[in-house]
Amino acid sequence: MNIGITVYPSYGGSGIVGSELGRELAERGHTVHFISSSLPTRLIELSDKIQFHEVEMMSYPLFEHQPYTLALATKMATVARSENLDLLHVHYAIPHSISAILARESLKPKRDLPVITTLHGTDITLVGADRSYLPITRYGIQQSDGVTAVSKFLKQATIETFDYDDIEVIPNFICEKHYVRLPDSPLRAELAPNGERILVHVSNFRAVKRPVDCVEILAKVLQKGGNAKLLMVGDGPEYSAIHHRARQLNVLDKTEFVGKQAKIADYLGVSDVSLLPSELESFGLAALEAQACEVPVVASRVGGIPEVINDGETGFMSDVGDTEKMSDDVLKLLNDEEMRRAFGKRGRELAILRYSSEKIIPQYIAFYEKVLNSKAEARA
Repeated sequence: MNIGITVYPSYGGSGIVGSELGRELAERGHTVHFISSSLPTRLIELSDKIQFHEVEMMSYPLFEHQPYTLALATKMATVARSENLDLLHVHYAIPHSISAILARESLKPKRDLPVITTLHGTDITLVGADRSYLPITRYGIQQSDGVTAVSKFLKQATIETFDYDDIEVIPNFICEKHYVRLPDSPLRAELAPNGERILVHVSNFRAVKRPVDCVEILAKVLQKGGNAKLLMVGDGPEYSAIHHRARQLNVLDKTEFVGKQAKIADYLGVSDVSLLPSELESFGLAALEAQACEVPVVASRVGGIPEVINDGETGFMSDVGDTEKMSDDVLKLLNDEEMRRAFGKRGRELAILRYSSEKIIPQYIAFYEKVLNSKAEARA
């Protein structure tokens, strides 16, 4: 198939999943055309099977704000014609599904370009639920030719918000070859030169991820006698708040900021415990990636996280904001090597069993074929 994929090129889960989906599809012989404002964060290599088409913005005095939705729709239509796309797969409803629907309609009656929308979370739980965006988000979902959601939780949230249930759950995934434990990596000694245990947090540092809680957890772990460092992977609007709180708690020297990293597995593979104290997660991709690297996860019991973590078996879950319990859970894992190894091993087993790319990518391909066949039957 010739597949167009649009994602936000930022550090969020939708960009990561869309990028890795494209790579996995290309490895299976499909041609993938990424259409975005810039190269997606995990897309580090192009080829004849993975191509990138940049959305260029027009500068015109009439527009107070650049009309990205229209520029994206125009680029989608142009690429669909020039590359003979079979379908458009957009990640995130607003504005991507709207742009894709505009592109599809602009190509009629010469061709009918199917649009598939994958819902990732805040497009529904935050943006979509805002009264001002609700009608257009509902329209984008209803007018898509196929809709998928990354978790059962998100499908239910979409049904409750938009009264729309024709949604297929296709969860996020990991490639088991790329996510592995790295016990002999020199990176560990570089990050923890004094033998500290490494706590890791991976996110886009938005307030909903509660990254400041990670600093609170570290401080409590140290106060209770733990020997640990906190590794903060990513960047975003809460960076200054994290840095400030670490200084207030006198743990700045135990907090390492490494910025955005294309190869997350290099850092997860040398870590001991992953922290995910979010107040909302539609799936919990960071938890899945950590477990695939045999890293137990201490997380909030929210959204789709219970679909990823087995409490007391691959990690521990707590109420949002309960940094006291989270720090106790971290210490349990740090002080019991056997438990930590057992949690890590079981976490990887379940990650591969439930969410390996070998299991999930065929579901996407089957869904593409289902939508294409449905469109063909409608035309016949």
